[in-house]
Amino acid sequence: MREAKSFVRKSGICGIFSDDKGRMVSLWNVVDLPGRQPGEKGWGQKISALWTWKNELPARHPREIFYGKISGGLAVLMSMEYLRQRHYPKHFVPLKQCSPLAQKIHAALKPDPLTTAALRQELGRTLRTEKTRFDRALQELQITLNIARRNSLADKNDTWVLFSEQHLDVDRLTGK
Repeated sequence: MREAKSFVRKSGICGIFSDDKGRMVSLWNVVDLPGRQPGEKGWGQKISALWTWKNELPARHPREIFYGKISGGLAVLMSMEYLRQRHYPKHFVPLKQCSPLAQKIHAALKPDPLTTAALRQELGRTLRTEKTRFDRALQELQITLNIARRNSLADKNDTWVLFSEQHLDVDRLTGK
């Protein structure tokens, strides 16, 4: 994990899993671990390590590493320096410019952090037919830097917080 942290900090921003469009470097392409072997159950060493690192790196090093999504829904890790200096000033979108459903999700997170499942329940979006629309709105909030995954090793599921609560220093430094 130490090498992964170093790679993220050196890269500034990197994808976690392989990016078919070649937009950026990814941990997937530089990690020298075997993938799932024939007959092996589960994910295999490589994807298991990457899945763990995407959660643990920001939780263990919240002042150094950020997990988020970029346009197109690509999951990335980035250095906090890159987030402050380049990514946030360019990609932050005020909540009022987000979709109505995204605004409802954001409002539901104001009192307390919630898991994806709890958010669906809170907003009455539990039907399978609503899944795609809900997921799109949740992703929109991540891409526009209005929510973030909570940095906690105790969370077993993605738990969402307002970006400004978890990364107040980013808001202040950029003047947004």
